[in-house]
Amino acid sequence: MIGVYITCTDKKEAKKIAMHLLKNRLIACANVFPTDSFYWWKGKIVEDKEVVLFAKTLDSTFPEIIVAVKKLHSYSIPCISKIPENADLDYLEWLKGEVK
Repeated sequence: MIGVYITCTDKKEAKKIAMHLLKNRLIACANVFPTDSFYWWKGKIVEDKEVVLFAKTLDSTFPEIIVAVKKLHSYSIPCISKIPENADLDYLEWLKGEVK
């Protein structure tokens, strides 16, 4: 099981991406929450408000998630990070049944 961490410009974009990934059975569930972000962009440090989309899925879907997110995302270089996770066996079995 993995978590996929994706930063988005706003809640609308995060929801659009989450729903696409869910409908295509690439993820089993997603959480969306606001965050303050600080990062380098074009030689300057930027302070920004973003929204984090955190999705739970299987490692095998990660390549397809990258392709889908890049098509839907407004950023030219979106953050799409894979985080290995350990889960309760009941939760893991549920997740496996929901992801293609």
